[in-house]
Amino acid sequence: MPADAHLSPEFIAKQRQRLEALRQQVLGGELASNANRRAFGEEHGDEPMEFEDEAQDSAQEEVRQAQRDTDAQRIDHIERALRKIDDGTYGYSDLSGKPIPQARLEATPEAVFTVDEESAGERRQP
Repeated sequence: MPADAHLSPEFIAKQRQRLEALRQQVLGGELASNANRRAFGEEHGDEPMEFEDEAQDSAQEEVRQAQRDTDAQRIDHIERALRKIDDGTYGYSDLSGKPIPQARLEATPEAVFTVDEESAGERRQP
């Protein structure tokens, strides 16, 4: 497999910038969420909670945890894509080594699998 044969150096450089910006965006969202929770806790920490408030807070925490899990997985994929740029394998599937179409990489710069491989992996997950 010739490294990056199907992608131009200019495209790869643009993708590196996009991936780095995307990493900052995802990490920044997590930091803002943590700061908001901390500020709310400081402002309302001594107030007694109603049962409904506790249930709502629990439900919101489940949503926040799901978002953190999604963000962590996305950061992992972004980091992997950046390592692939560094080692000259960006644009090739981690699973099969097949080229990932440029259109997919434009839509999802952190893609490390082809669409078919990603879909098959999602079907296997519980």
